[in-house]
This record gives sequence, structure tokens and C-alpha cells, in this order.
Amino acid sequence: MSETVVVIYSGGMDSFTLLHLARARGYQVHALSFDYGQRHVRELDCARQVCDAAGIPHKVIDIRALGAVMAGSALTSDVEVPEGHYEEESMKATVVPNRNMILLSLATGYAVTAGASAVWYGAHGGDHAIYPDCRPEFVEKMDAVCRVANYQPVAIEAPFMALDKSDILAQGLQLNLDYSQTWTCYNGRERACGVCGSCVERREAFAAHGLTDPLPYEDAR
Repeated sequence: MSETVVVIYSGGMDSFTLLHLARARGYQVHALSFDYGQRHVRELDCARQVCDAAGIPHKVIDIRALGAVMAGSALTSDVEVPEGHYEEESMKATVVPNRNMILLSLATGYAVTAGASAVWYGAHGGDHAIYPDCRPEFVEKMDAVCRVANYQPVAIEAPFMALDKSDILAQGLQLNLDYSQTWTCYNGRERACGVCGSCVERREAFAAHGLTDPLPYEDAR
């Protein structure tokens, strides 16, 4: 019987790649998504569709009741989503307070329930400039805590930690993944805005490979 891992699956480009990478490596995958009141909640629709089509066990946990302790971000509150690159100071407005600690804690509980040895999430090198809970020191300490928090040790792993978006896309292309099945834009409109940090980074990744992103954008670039 293959080893089981829980993959935190937002429905975005990085976690989509991670989900399929885990399967390609022979793991039994349980996908776990969270509705925390994010503006771009349509990413959860992508997650459901992908898991349904692939027959992947998938749970969506509604934690919107925690909104009062995860407020103040452009992703969860009535704050304008900044435009530009992730490395710009304005992108700190997209930080959701303590999000990954909360999600990883809940995913660890699910891992114990599902008999999984690890929780995987898609933090990567491009996140380091803005998101403290995507940096190596955070992952190392969460891993140490989650290994001793229960009788069953659960590892916290971020396989993309040393990679950027272009590297992640390269792995997905090797797996022949269809990125039209993902949603990355922080705005949950019919088309991706093309100018928020998430869109900018995504478009740069496709351009680095000489490819056009299959998602429809509000601008024609």
C-alpha cells in the first residue's frame, strides 16, 4: 500500500502542480481545500472539478467563521487588491494574518485522521519576499511542531521551497498538466485581471517558457 499525504490544494497553479507531482511520485493523495472568505473563492471551484475528474479524495473546509482573526488583508477584507510584482512593498496588503499556520494545523489534524505521514503545501521561492509563512524557517519550525503534536508524527513539507514559478511550471509541463484548470488571480472575476501580483508572476512564468497562459485575461497582452 502506498504512503498517504495530505496536499493543501487551493485550486491555484502551484498547488495544482503539487497535487499531481505527489500522485506521479506514487503517493496516495488526499486533497484539502479551505474557504476562509477569500476574494478569489472561485479557485475552489477549480479544485473541486480537478479532484472530481481525477477521483482524488477531496474535502473543502469552511473556516469563514475565523474571519475576525484573519481580517485586514486585501484577500479577505474590503481592501483594494494591489497591482504590480510580488517584490513591491504594496503586496504586503495581500498577507492574510497567520493563514498558513492555521491551515497547516488543521491539515495536520486531518492527516492524523486519514493516516497520512505528511502535509504538503505549495510555498515557493517567489513567496519569500512577501509572505513570512512561506519561508524556510517557518516550514522548519512547523515541521518540528507537527512531528510532536500528536502520537502520530506528521511532517510538513514544501517541495517547491527552492523553486520559483517558472521552475514549478516546468515540472507541470513535464507532467503534461492543463493549467486552464487552475485559477490564480486574486480578483474572483470572470477573467483574470492580469495586473495583481499573482497574475504578474504567473504570466512571467509562462513567458519564460515561450508560452501563452491558457487563462482568459481582462487585457489583451
